[in-house]
Amino acid sequence: MLGQPLGAQAAFVPQELTTVRVQDPRVQNEGSWNSYVDYKIFLHTNSKAFTAKTSCVRRRYREFVWLRRQLQKNAGLVPVPELPGKSAFFVGSTDEFIEKRRQGLQQFLEKVVQNVVLLSDSRLHLFLQSQLSVPEIEACVQGRGTQTVTDAILHYAMSNCGWAQEEESRGWGLAACTSPPLACRAGCSPARNSRCPCRGSPGREQPLL
Repeated sequence: MLGQPLGAQAAFVPQELTTVRVQDPRVQNEGSWNSYVDYKIFLHTNSKAFTAKTSCVRRRYREFVWLRRQLQKNAGLVPVPELPGKSAFFVGSTDEFIEKRRQGLQQFLEKVVQNVVLLSDSRLHLFLQSQLSVPEIEACVQGRGTQTVTDAILHYAMSNCGWAQEEESRGWGLAACTSPPLACRAGCSPARNSRCPCRGSPGREQPLL
């Protein structure tokens, strides 16, 4: 910075910030015996710990359960935040239950991304910044996949399926994930893949490209 002593320049270190939001719960396969709810996870950061600075994926509750189990296994004595409780039976139409779970999942992730030990787990990064399934994440981490962890995240980010349109006027964490992608990973189409975050918000039609 011009005009400032060298000591002041050296002392200036930008603060690392990570904003994570769990949003837009949707019932998938509604009306069938295997219906479930998944949630959009939006992440925006300037932290060097993350490969992509902005990402947007969709995950369901049982994937969160898997993630916590893996984090606990690899974190040793470091405590891992708790997840919201699992319902004795699934009630897909109970808005209050879904909203309470959404809040609990967001609190879980907010605590996880602030823990440097948990941030060192590659599974967490693939969970947050790619749409790989649990088996695909395990294969990638164990070196049995076709890509490295970094390559998988960058491929997803560059495929326009992991986009997030940043709106500076709204501030961090309130960016909109509403623009349709040019193309999605593995030829995903928003009309065909319910897990693709680029499907946008309910009630809003997205152009089919």
